[in-house]
Amino acid sequence: MNIIHEKLHQVFGLQDFRPHQEEIIECLVNGADAFVLMPTGGGKSLCYQLPALCREGMAIVITPLISLMKDQVDALQANGVSAELFNSSLSASAAKSVLEKVHKRELDLLYVAPERIMNPGFIRSLESLPIALIAVDEAHCVSQWGHNFRPEYAALGQLREYFPEVPLIALTATADPHTREDIVHVLGLQNAKRFVTSFDRPNIRYTVLEKHRPQTQLLQFLKRQQDASGIIYALSRKRVEEVACALELEGFSVAPYHAGLPAEQRKQVQEDFIRDDLSIVVATVAFGMGIDKPNVRFVVHYDLPRHLEGYYQETGRAGRDGLTAEALLLYGTADAGTARYQVGQGNNENQKRIETHKLNAMIGFAESLTCRRRVLLGYLGENMDTDCGNCDICLNPPERFDATEAARKILSCVYRVGQSFGIKHVVDVLRGADTESLRKFNHQQLTTYGIGMEHSHAEWMSIVRQLVHRGFLYQDIAAYSVLKLTPQARGLLRNEVSLELARPRVKEKLVKKPPPAAIDLNADDMELFDTLRDLRMKLAKEQGVPPYVIFGDTSLLDMCLEKPMNSEEFLAINGVGEVKLERHGDAFMEIITQFSD
Repeated sequence: MNIIHEKLHQVFGLQDFRPHQEEIIECLVNGADAFVLMPTGGGKSLCYQLPALCREGMAIVITPLISLMKDQVDALQANGVSAELFNSSLSASAAKSVLEKVHKRELDLLYVAPERIMNPGFIRSLESLPIALIAVDEAHCVSQWGHNFRPEYAALGQLREYFPEVPLIALTATADPHTREDIVHVLGLQNAKRFVTSFDRPNIRYTVLEKHRPQTQLLQFLKRQQDASGIIYALSRKRVEEVACALELEGFSVAPYHAGLPAEQRKQVQEDFIRDDLSIVVATVAFGMGIDKPNVRFVVHYDLPRHLEGYYQETGRAGRDGLTAEALLLYGTADAGTARYQVGQGNNENQKRIETHKLNAMIGFAESLTCRRRVLLGYLGENMDTDCGNCDICLNPPERFDATEAARKILSCVYRVGQSFGIKHVVDVLRGADTESLRKFNHQQLTTYGIGMEHSHAEWMSIVRQLVHRGFLYQDIAAYSVLKLTPQARGLLRNEVSLELARPRVKEKLVKKPPPAAIDLNADDMELFDTLRDLRMKLAKEQGVPPYVIFGDTSLLDMCLEKPMNSEEFLAINGVGEVKLERHGDAFMEIITQFSD
């Protein structure tokens, strides 16, 4: 497997693999299938790009995101890799040129849309060619449980029949346990190796503010960002326009992005943002899908997202370079009410049930008094043993109380109702409510009926959510979101452990403590960093590519600290491969030498 490490250094300029990458790559190089769950910014693309260079033939990468295709193809070509995209954005002559390269076997990677790959004529044209591997990106789209389910994606399940001997890899950054199993089933990956990495992005700080004068709150937040790149998400086109206009009047470098704008304008906004000619984009959720811009420093949700998967994916567009980033959510109860109404307007009862569960989980996150990261990761199936220390709850913790007895009452009640009812019903039993549902199931006769009068309805709801977040209960989405006991609940029910929880409270103000510095540069090194950034921008404009395609911020930081003076030292910088050394090494080392004299 020395070839894997050679390609890693020579082509991609990387010194080491991230967790699980090497194992996944070896799996594909050896011809096996793989299912990969890896967070945004975790290095999914390398998992299929590198083995594509180690196996005979052309790799096919299937993604619904045209912007991702272009970004990745640009970056691969900058590293000297023969890669092309084939989608509806190409002119007839450009499409013909790509197909000629395909049939002359000149390509290492071809990026295509799902609709294109499943075209019978296109499939037939590929069957005579050596195919290195097939990668299905954004694989959650094939699942009815996924937050971006697209029925036409189910056709991708036929790929295994057309290419039975070709290794197939499915990749996603956002999939709860139900979605994972559905992806494996739909794509026929029952024998695939599964790689589930941590969802945790410790460099992102999560903050939730109760929405109160949101434009003022947003301005206060942005004034701390020092002209950094950021994305602000809003749910409606009208809101996008309003926020963008208000920020422009305040002197920010900002532009709106939504489906109601002309395609050429949207394309220009995206390119300006990627190339750092524009600092802030205010957008509907479609923006940012597949954008590999590594230096987004913040993501703001001006309105409540509809599901935690989308929230996680959207906040994950910040800090892809591993440096510190912030995620701010402005949450109002009116937003939650509007969202519930909109979900209720759907005609598909099964889909409404799934969307209601996901919305309730999102609201639970926003109203949580438990470490934000523990709530987010717990929903995605990953439990944290300790609080993260980098969210508003951890940095400004709520008052805590001994919740042992309250928790036992809840767990006992969940057991008494047969683990067959949702949160509201359980709380109604505890509070001794007189409802049609309780009378229907005769639950006013239970021993737990009315034993919870010491807490209000809202307080019990908060305590139940905390028990879900802490892993004592879980909500079964496949069974109408009913509460069920986990093995962890046994200790509490048997009086073997005690439990402290957060006392319900009104949302606190935004934490003013600045995020920890990713790296400390002295004044001279900071000046060098800014000069290298200017050179990067100049080269990027000359070549018509985003600045990060030249070098990412992490590479520039390494240059400032290591100050490479020759080819060998420059190659040791993270993100520098042999092609980039040849193209840009002299120019960057010349500036570094000037600052070192």
